[in-house]
Parts: sequence; structure tokens; C-alpha cells
Amino acid sequence: MFRKDEKAVSPVIGVILMVAITVILAAVIASFVFGMGSSVKKQYTVAAAVSQADNHTIVVTYQGGPDHDSVDSITVKFSPSNLTSLKYDLYNESGNKVNTVALYGTNTTTITSPSVGDTITYKVNTSQSSVGFNAGKDHVVVSATFSDGTSQVILDTYV
Repeated sequence: MFRKDEKAVSPVIGVILMVAITVILAAVIASFVFGMGSSVKKQYTVAAAVSQADNHTIVVTYQGGPDHDSVDSITVKFSPSNLTSLKYDLYNESGNKVNTVALYGTNTTTITSPSVGDTITYKVNTSQSSVGFNAGKDHVVVSATFSDGTSQVILDTYV
């Protein structure tokens, strides 16, 4: 019934498993030796928020974060959906009116050396425009530039 030469595992299976383990181990070691694991760029952690207070006001607020000290500037790109007759007043981070802008495309505003809580306010100039912002259709993208020269989008949303 039982033969003396019956074996539980074939020697060929054992060799295949050993070769597979060796190849996997060599690949892991090679990735560290050739630096493939270190090519990932640092992801900074900072945040911004945007809110639409009413039909005529959109406020972008820089909220900072653990990597706030590395931020050189933040840039806000604002693209309202109503591009035909919209004029709005732009207020800087200190709350001072910068100017009245007729918008026919994307507006870009930059704050250098931002402080936590700095805001950029887009307020429709109701004396010059009869329309307001369209809730959920106005595109806001906030990006941060860091001290190492890299740039990263920290907010991309519609309000």
C-alpha cells in the first residue's frame, strides 16, 4: 500500500518557491539601493476654506496647518460661472478694498507670507452688476508655494 519512495512535496515545487522568494527579496533590496523608494516628494499639510456668505459674497480663508511655517505664498484662482456681466470688489487679507474688477475669465490673487486667518473676499459690486454668484457653480482653486520651491493645490472646489 505505501511505497518507500513516496514524498509529501515534490522537489520541483520546493525549488520554484525558493526561486520566487529570492527574486522578491532581490527586488526589495534593489529598490532601496537604487533609491526608488525615496523619489516621492514631500506632501505638505496646510488648508484653506471657502464659503459663500450670500449671493453676492465669496470668502476664501487660509487656515494654516502643521506646515504653515514652510508656506511662502498662497494663490487663489477664482472662476465665476457668470462671466457675462459680473463686476465685483476684491478685498485683500486686511479687509481693504483693492479694486473693482470686471470679470471675463479667471481671476488670480496671491498673498505672500500669509498668516493663519488671512482672507480674500470677492463681493459683487451691486451698483455695477445686476447679477450675483451662482451657488455651486463658481470654481475656486487655492494653491500654496513652499520654501523649497514646490507648489501644491490645497483646495479645489465649487461654491
